[in-house]
Amino acid sequence: MAIDATHTLVTGSSGGRPVRTAGRGSARRVTLRAIGYAALVVAAAAMLLPFFWMVMSSLKPSNEVFTAPIVWIPEVFVWDNYVQIWTDSGIGTWIRNTLVLSIAVTLLQLLTGSFAAYGFARVKFPGRDVLFLAYVGTIAVPWQSYMIPQFIMLSNAKLTNTLWAIILLQAFGAFGVFLMKQFYETVPEELAEAARLDGLSEYGIWRRIMLPLSVPALASLALLTFVNTWNDFLGPLIYLRDKELWTMQLGLRNFVTSLYDVNYGVLFAGLTISVVPIAIIFLLGQRYFVEGIATSGMKG
Repeated sequence: MAIDATHTLVTGSSGGRPVRTAGRGSARRVTLRAIGYAALVVAAAAMLLPFFWMVMSSLKPSNEVFTAPIVWIPEVFVWDNYVQIWTDSGIGTWIRNTLVLSIAVTLLQLLTGSFAAYGFARVKFPGRDVLFLAYVGTIAVPWQSYMIPQFIMLSNAKLTNTLWAIILLQAFGAFGVFLMKQFYETVPEELAEAARLDGLSEYGIWRRIMLPLSVPALASLALLTFVNTWNDFLGPLIYLRDKELWTMQLGLRNFVTSLYDVNYGVLFAGLTISVVPIAIIFLLGQRYFVEGIATSGMKG
């Protein structure tokens, strides 16, 4: 009787025929999951294809880069392109300047963004919400609309043609404040209240409680800021004149003297080198980046 009851519960019956709805549902889920994975693989391949073409082009002779039809893998790998870009250009100086700017701007945005976000999230003062909305609203204002007044101000301060111009322009960011504020609001207020009872000041709460808890959000902000500063072209183009101050993007642009007199294999070697630091940072900080973006969008 127990075996028959179990068999009836598992298989069921309909006019003497067994019903396997659970098995069909499981097979349907497996099929949908396989289709979803296949779609993700196709999308990932489509996004990685330009990078693959760039790397392969960096190993071709110049006259084989833009052949038709496209030759995806060269017959002979020209490794000399990397030697030539390193010896015939100032790529070492470009990398150094770009690293200095990216690291300095990232550290400053982490400091200013997290500190201002704590004030907006935890400190109550008149007009706080209005001030926050006005500050975050500056994200919607294109930089081109006020870059001339900024240039005039920095020119009067004798800061043009220096790395300080780029550092000061990007040391504060509304996006970083918004991102960190969203994360701070997920931290229970009871932690701050207990710290106040123990005698900690607001500065101590921010430094000893909020910052250690916000590592994922800080890592996300650091990654986004570093990538944005590394890839910046318009700012260095406006403020940096001397070749000794050129960044990676500006140097590669000026490496192309004309469309008819450029070794594209060497150029693509430089482009590949410029992507390597960003790829390494993304691979190392991928887990923190996903976690920070996810938690910064939650409430309560």
